[in-house]
Amino acid sequence: MTEIRRMRECDLDQVAILEKLIFSEPWSRRGFEETYQKKENCYLVAEENGQILAYCGLWGIADEGDICNVAVRRESRRRGLAEAMLRELLAAGEAMGITAFTLEVRVGNAPAIALYHKLGFKDAGIRPGFYTKPCEDALIMWRR
Repeated sequence: MTEIRRMRECDLDQVAILEKLIFSEPWSRRGFEETYQKKENCYLVAEENGQILAYCGLWGIADEGDICNVAVRRESRRRGLAEAMLRELLAAGEAMGITAFTLEVRVGNAPAIALYHKLGFKDAGIRPGFYTKPCEDALIMWRR
């Protein structure tokens, strides 16, 4: 059974490895270590049988939350993990007093965009050339 819970220090090695497998410009283990414990941030993992299958993060700034690092292991996709984690992340953010959430997503990532729309996010603009390796625009989305 998959458990969605707060990220812990013992998860950082697996998260850093997964980050390298999924993203062309991955965060380092140290990058996660420096941010996951800050009281204004919230990071979640989806764990099954000791293996991290997915993770996501939220950076809180006043009453706004910036969602970052949404990642699901390739072989674990299409199981609803991203949606379940994001629903918990949004609830955790609201409990922290966050009233508006934002994120960026590659304009070509149709499955992620569809999920964000399902969760109530609206398209708000484009950041030209935001992503590199490969170069791609980012769609800015907000949920208020």
